[in-house]
Amino acid sequence: MTYRISFQLYSARNFPPLEAQLEALAAIGFDGVEPYRGAFGDDAAGFRRKIDAVGLACPTAHLPVDLLESDRAAFIDIAKTLGLETAILPYLVEAQRPKDRAAWQAFAARLNEHAAALAEAGLKLGWHTHAFEYETLADGSRPIEALIAPPGILYEPDIGWIARSGSDIRTELERFPGKICAFHVKDTAPDGVTADDGWTDVGSGTIDWKGLWPVIDAAGCDLLVLEHDNPSDWRGFASHSYDFLSGLAGNKKA
Repeated sequence: MTYRISFQLYSARNFPPLEAQLEALAAIGFDGVEPYRGAFGDDAAGFRRKIDAVGLACPTAHLPVDLLESDRAAFIDIAKTLGLETAILPYLVEAQRPKDRAAWQAFAARLNEHAAALAEAGLKLGWHTHAFEYETLADGSRPIEALIAPPGILYEPDIGWIARSGSDIRTELERFPGKICAFHVKDTAPDGVTADDGWTDVGSGTIDWKGLWPVIDAAGCDLLVLEHDNPSDWRGFASHSYDFLSGLAGNKKA
């Protein structure tokens, strides 16, 4: 499989301007970017022109749950304007999170109804994980199991956050066959390291990527999205991580 390597633009949010970021990512060799809402604001068309100008694709983006719930037509319009394959729901603040299994199942069923509408527009819907989806509820179940159960919901496992949740990465990536729409490739620094919020360049941290690679390779998903939640040197992170990941994937460019 030839892998597409993308970059979550949230990683560079503290280092404008956007145009310089896109040019740098294209020069490094990235195939695409994954924007969050703040990267394009109310001008999805303008953002699309900027990525088209440097030859970057936009197969996924993080779009707000609130927008999907309040104005699905606008959500779909943004997704189509950006040229997405899959719209990713990135997060729920704690106050919005269901409190028990039944509530999580009801939330997931509602998302599945949205996914059906997106499918009619040629789009898929995915969920991006953090740590809270892996926390055990009172009945012994976990939110992730309710979220991924509906047939229309795919997901984007964030490998760094799975590690921080204390769950076994290999087990979690094998748990939902055929459901992964993209991997968030993120590495954790050793215990006690607080610089950059404890995240680091992919391949320089604690995650055994070579050992994990057969699981990633067997998942049937060709989209790898690099992310670092708070890098002090975003270009260094992008370049070093791209080199490591493209070498691991076996499609390093000349």
